[in-house]
Amino acid sequence: MSSERALLASTVAALIDKHAGPEAVRTAMESERGYDTALWTLLCEQVGAAALVVPEPLGGAGGQLADAAVVLEELGKALVPTPLLGTTLAELALLAADDPDAAALERLAAGEAIGTVALDPDYALNGDLVGPDDVVIGVEADRLTRWATFQATPLATMDPTRRLGRITPAETTDVAPDPGIGDYAAVLLAAEQIGAAARCLALTVDYTKSRVQFGRPIGSFQALKHRMADLHVAVASARAVVAEALDAVNPTSAALARVTAGEAFNAVAAEAIQLHGGIAITWESDIQLYFKRAHGSSQLLGSPDEYLRRLEAEVLTGSVR
Repeated sequence: MSSERALLASTVAALIDKHAGPEAVRTAMESERGYDTALWTLLCEQVGAAALVVPEPLGGAGGQLADAAVVLEELGKALVPTPLLGTTLAELALLAADDPDAAALERLAAGEAIGTVALDPDYALNGDLVGPDDVVIGVEADRLTRWATFQATPLATMDPTRRLGRITPAETTDVAPDPGIGDYAAVLLAAEQIGAAARCLALTVDYTKSRVQFGRPIGSFQALKHRMADLHVAVASARAVVAEALDAVNPTSAALARVTAGEAFNAVAAEAIQLHGGIAITWESDIQLYFKRAHGSSQLLGSPDEYLRRLEAEVLTGSVR
């Protein structure tokens, strides 16, 4: 990671430590909007989180996809609910046009509007939050379309830290050919999963140092050391795959990132439940929130089986990049 991105990560982490502790996350996820609007304003104004992928002439920071991934990884560590992922995807979609909507991009970059790309209109990111002043993009037959009017319906979800909704379009206009928004979405989501997996593992390691059985901390038992070492390797390996995908996003790298990050997070969350014991499934424990985020994220933007079938087809046809 470059020094600039390390600074970006530490700045976001400091904001999260101050404004998004476990209790604050629970308050935010139970609020009407499903996220802390004051924290969202701070992220946009002090960090420029929503401006990272937007070029400077259009009101953005002129950064790269990897910059947005750094912020999403930090937010993922604490399960902080924000509209950043959907908004970033909407910006990337608008930028695919020959003549991007500058006014819309400026509002998104400033945090004055939120956005989403309805890759699956039945389970859309920010799908219960978007209104007439926000940006909704659909993907239809390899084309991106702007949904000028639409109906947004909230959905009940497994993961209370991630609000989803069903979006039904009415009036639409063509934007541009699809540059692979689904691949960008997969890689960014994978970065978020890596952050959550790393923090969930850290919490579990800390717990095994304090939980005593047979007169010893359970973390001192060799069998558990091996299990946690295996989890560390899984997370580190997945992080490397995601980093490579961010350098060159394509259908193959995106699928690999989603599969490896999802598998690592699911494995960590499952072991966290086991190693924390019965307390892990109580509402008071944060581990149950990581478990729900892991399983909810694994089905978001396409199931693992879909990505595995894509990889299998590319292997069979010899088109792996």
